[in-house]
Amino acid sequence: MKELIEKIAQALVDNPDQVEINAVEGEHSTVIELKVAKEDIGKIIGKRGNTANAIRAILNAASGKSKRRVSLEIIDA
Repeated sequence: MKELIEKIAQALVDNPDQVEINAVEGEHSTVIELKVAKEDIGKIIGKRGNTANAIRAILNAASGKSKRRVSLEIIDA
């Protein structure tokens, strides 16, 4: 899942080398923390959060087989 979010984020931002992904594993869920450069945060969130919601929808669809809840947190640096 980390690799999927990393590839999507790197394709969206102007500074792909500053994309950082951290996965926090829980008992029944995983939280993926996404950190990008300050000037790229708007590109990840999108208008009214549409881009962030689309990334979360892809993540939920990809995590369906794993029987784990996966959520995305966008970290403001």
